[in-house]
This record gives sequence, structure tokens and C-alpha cells, in this order.
Amino acid sequence: MARSPSPAPPAKLGPKLTRRFFARSVHAVAPELIGATLLYGGVGGVIVEVEAYHHTDPAAHSYGGQTPRNAVMFGPPGYAYVYRSYGIHWCVNVVCEAKGSASAVLIRALAPTHGLDAMRDRRGLDDERLLCSGPGKLTQALGISIAANGLPLDAPPFTIHRRPAEPDIVTGPRIGITKAADYPWRYGLRGSRFLSKPFPR
Repeated sequence: MARSPSPAPPAKLGPKLTRRFFARSVHAVAPELIGATLLYGGVGGVIVEVEAYHHTDPAAHSYGGQTPRNAVMFGPPGYAYVYRSYGIHWCVNVVCEAKGSASAVLIRALAPTHGLDAMRDRRGLDDERLLCSGPGKLTQALGISIAANGLPLDAPPFTIHRRPAEPDIVTGPRIGITKAADYPWRYGLRGSRFLSKPFPR
């Protein structure tokens, strides 16, 4: 089956975000990631959906204290925290706040812009709307695995580029959790067709 044509070449990328960007409240970082471009090995796209997790939040992996699995969350900001979800797929988070805070932002969905052929091969499908429309989908598309756990976000293979303009952001409750499920800590790009799930109206 013939592949659908790739979109027009992506716009010029903005400046790279440094680890200092993440050394702030998780609630400040999360909405500011919407519209930024996340690349891993040069493959990725525009972040259109994230969720914030604070160490005081019962749904956060760090809530019960440090373990070998979540140790990266307790380290300095600006590093990737990668974990296996439901024993099936990887999820990638960005660690925020001061060392020891153990707070992070989960990257939930991207609008693919770079390396679409590689993403299609890894995902085994052609529809660009479905390539990165979920946390497990986007890690598969970008080739992110546990090998990325603890890597700095401002050095290869990771780069995150500042958004070119302030987008229209919508908020709502987080997805797939039972604790603190009513916290409105999910942020998304309003009207994006690449979201993992629509936001409540």
C-alpha cells in the first residue's frame, strides 16, 4: 500500500531548552512544553499533550519514596525518567524542580514532524495521526527505551526546542489513573488532532 505523502518540511526549530528550564515548578514547566519540539536521535515532533506529577501527588511514582525504578525522579532536573507501563510499553517523562523534589512531566502525545519514515517503520502503520498519539506510541515511534532513562534532555540523543509562540492550551483531568484522578494537571494543544484523547468540553 502506498504511503501517504509526508507533510511539508517542519518550520525552523527554536533554541534548545537547557536543564535550567526544568528547574522550576512542574506546574510551570508542563504547560510551557506544549508547542515545544521534542527530538530523540533527530526523530520526533511538536509536544501537544503532557501531564504533570508532583511529589505530593498520590498518583506520582515518587509519592511512596525512592526506589531503584524511580531514582531518576529524585535527581537533578532536566533528565529523562523512562519506565515500563503495564509491562507493555515505555513512557518518557522530564524531571523538574530541585534535586530531591521527585516531580516530573509525562509526555503524552506529539504531532510528528521529523523522521516520519522511521516512525512509520517502528510503528508498523502509515497514518501520521496515530504515530505519536499516546505515551507508549510516541516512545515506540521515537525508539525510546529504558536505555534513555537518566539521560540529559539537553544533549544528544535528546533535544527539546523552545516553542515559537504561545499556543492555545486546554487543561483537564489526567488519564488512566485512579488516585487523584480529578486533578486538572493534563495540558494539551487545543484542537490538535494528535491528542491521545479529546479533552472534556
